[in-house]
Amino acid sequence: MKAVLKKISEVMKLIFGYGIMIVLFAGGLTFFGYVAALCIGGDTAAMICQFISKTFMPYVIYAATSLVLFGLLAMYIGGEQALTSNKKKAAKHQGET
Repeated sequence: MKAVLKKISEVMKLIFGYGIMIVLFAGGLTFFGYVAALCIGGDTAAMICQFISKTFMPYVIYAATSLVLFGLLAMYIGGEQALTSNKKKAAKHQGET
């Protein structure tokens, strides 16, 4: 059972990785949209900026949030404890007492 969960977790992490990469790329594209609007100016620029902020970015934000939850679920299924505090004491360096 544990091996099956590990495989499912690995597939989910792969989906998470590619999904986050796509969302980050889409968010970065907004920069070029705003630069194009700055160069164009006028009412067209206002329409471009309004499209980016009111229509495009909410989908990017929802997708990123969903993918983060998906990634946390993948870590939970895989048995990782990445978000827990480490209670082990760090090894002391030489010369410390």
